[in-house]
Amino acid sequence: MNPPEEIPLGDLTLRRWRAADAEALNRAIDESLEHLRPWMPWAGTVSVDQRRATLARWERDWEQGGDLVWGLFDRGAVLGSFGLHRRLGPNGLEVGYWVHAGHTRRGLATAGAAAMTSVAFDVPGIELVEIHHDRANIASEGIPRKLGFVLVGDYPRHQPPAAATTEVMRAWRMTREAWLTRR
Repeated sequence: MNPPEEIPLGDLTLRRWRAADAEALNRAIDESLEHLRPWMPWAGTVSVDQRRATLARWERDWEQGGDLVWGLFDRGAVLGSFGLHRRLGPNGLEVGYWVHAGHTRRGLATAGAAAMTSVAFDVPGIELVEIHHDRANIASEGIPRKLGFVLVGDYPRHQPPAAATTEVMRAWRMTREAWLTRR
């Protein structure tokens, strides 16, 4: 797998995270805590060193063919994060995303998730891409709907809960054939 380290997204750029981005990422998460905490169990204040360790782990995962995570940047400012996660077995990838609280409702999550889906299907052997979200997170549900993903169904939550989450997750799926047909 040889994923692109940078992906143009209009005037913005999806760029592979580096340990040097720790302060900017920390700032973006801190500025978005009230927006993220209800849905993301990981959202919290941590030290720059802890954030740097997370980014270093993401770099290792990238190099070893594991999860792939990009930051969404506007001239150095972090607007969000998007990833392809190996949670679905050898022929599938799950798209994950969050957008800075000050930049929601501008189509960034939809554009980023579309870019992630295209990158995923450039990987040999990947036949399906999924987006999972808490059933109560209506904003996140809009992204797979807009992109033409098909609702697979609901399943019990396996991750730790966050403040607004329910015990039910929702899964949406896109197949390679369907994505390539709609391009």
